[in-house]
Amino acid sequence: MAGTGGQVPTFSVWDYVVFAGIILGASGIGLFQALRSRKETNTAEFLLGGRQMTAVPVAMSLTASFMSGITVIGTPAEAYRFGVAFWLFAFAYTIMSAITAEIFVPLFYRLNITSAYEYLEMRFSRPIRLIGTSMYIVQTALYTGLVIYAPALALNQITGLDLWGVLVATGAVCIIYCTLGGLKAVIWTDVLQMVIMLAGFIAVIARGAILQGGLTRIWEDAGQGGRLNAFDFDPDPMKRHTFWTIVIGGSIMWTSIYSINQSQVQRYISCKTLTHAKMSLYVNMLGLWATVSLAMFSGLTMFSIYKNCDPLSNGDISTPDQLLPYLVMDILADYPGVPGLFVAAAYSGTLSTVSSSINALVAVTVEDFIFPICKNLTERQITWMNMGLSVFYGALCIGMAGVASAMGSVLQAALSIFGMISGPLLGLYLLGMFFRTTNSVGGLVGMIIGLVLTLWVGIGGQIYPPTDEKTNPLPVSTAGCNNTIGQNYTTATPWTSPVTLTQPPDYRPPIADSWYSLSYVYFSLLGMLTTMVSGLFMSIITGGCKQKKLNSNLFVRKKDLICFSCCSNSEVSDDTEKTATDLHMGVDNSAFTDFDVMSKEIEKNTKL
Repeated sequence: MAGTGGQVPTFSVWDYVVFAGIILGASGIGLFQALRSRKETNTAEFLLGGRQMTAVPVAMSLTASFMSGITVIGTPAEAYRFGVAFWLFAFAYTIMSAITAEIFVPLFYRLNITSAYEYLEMRFSRPIRLIGTSMYIVQTALYTGLVIYAPALALNQITGLDLWGVLVATGAVCIIYCTLGGLKAVIWTDVLQMVIMLAGFIAVIARGAILQGGLTRIWEDAGQGGRLNAFDFDPDPMKRHTFWTIVIGGSIMWTSIYSINQSQVQRYISCKTLTHAKMSLYVNMLGLWATVSLAMFSGLTMFSIYKNCDPLSNGDISTPDQLLPYLVMDILADYPGVPGLFVAAAYSGTLSTVSSSINALVAVTVEDFIFPICKNLTERQITWMNMGLSVFYGALCIGMAGVASAMGSVLQAALSIFGMISGPLLGLYLLGMFFRTTNSVGGLVGMIIGLVLTLWVGIGGQIYPPTDEKTNPLPVSTAGCNNTIGQNYTTATPWTSPVTLTQPPDYRPPIADSWYSLSYVYFSLLGMLTTMVSGLFMSIITGGCKQKKLNSNLFVRKKDLICFSCCSNSEVSDDTEKTATDLHMGVDNSAFTDFDVMSKEIEKNTKL
């Protein structure tokens, strides 16, 4: 019945067995790492995984962190509805990797950064650091709610389990997973979960190719359906996806995610050397390429199968994010255990991302809010505090899943959240790293203006979604459906317009078709540029930094850039005795100096 609509089978016993086995196996790896390091448990071990992580596992963890259940569920649906323009994000991943590895990583290493927001206090002031941390907590809680919601939606579609029951169960598993382990457990579990996610895509593509008569047929169907028109060079910033919005806006958006987001910073500073940290980002780039390619081709496979019977228009499903779960049960139900593998793929992505987010939220809360106030805590007190915070943030993220359920497409909603909040933060970092003139007043005012502007356009876009003219959904058909249920599409014609998923308000103001229709990919760019321009202007009129002597280590050096570092054999920091050889090839990661000193002080206080 593949491609003809109607009800599909649900989970078999073997699907439950495979699903449970994979999840237990992944969790077992994490718990093994936690128990293995039990004797060494301290703040540095829990939050930063010790100091011996290498490039490849960290790279896979970096990829798995944001290639989550949202990617497994949302990206194939994106290709099905809008075509392969999303594939152009491969260019953005490349630009992002180079910027993060060659500019931000050397700076954070040189400053012994543990929390990414320590830099804001070093360069500007403590209030700005606390504001930056608070923005990160809000952003991550919202995003993690989306991550929990996405696979719960898939499980609801495939298994028939209650959606909110699955939401709570997912969050509970993640809380246990994060509370017992630490960053090392998270990273090593991510490795297996990344493999499972890719295996889920491959299973869908392989079965689709068999049903459709080969990959060539799938490609031809996609071309005939208009799904292969990726290169749209229209400069209109209101169009959802064009070459310019994705390459320019997407590069800034992903840079804001990888360069200053604590979940990612926490990973690459856990590497034992600077060389490993940089290499992890470039290996991660390859992982992002592979993931987005498999996700896109899964979407094209789905279109080839449903080119004559769109499940959404036919009423078989209620949201686009249920498209891939529906396909899995439609074409793979005859292979017991394979649908369980797919659900495990989406679920693994969720465990990976949520555990990473909770671990990072605990890290910034402890480092930015608690340690500066409570300096005489024992190691036992800190351990219990870390575990308690993990439970708190896990519960918060479950609550945020309820908010996420009202935000439309999970993929676009997730990236919009990062754009609205990370864009202004990235602008603040760049102001501090590149412009000596910028002062605290300018940085704070610039960030507030950038944040207000991005929240205005982002929330406005949620209330008044862009029209089809701007989003450009591609046509679908219900001509080949055996039945029509739920939405009464009884007079189906070939290549009809897609269903409007978000009902627009009765009144649509003129600003909705201009300002509120700005492509969500440009949110980061808008926030970054607004923050930098207004921050520089305010700094200049308030006197700049003439009265304050700044450490030169707070700024990007030409030796940090790849074109200069390749020609230099040594680099000596003004405030450290480490040479380039120590940083790149040694076994000591300077980012842990603060934790080492803190641990010794705690031991001393405990003995006293």
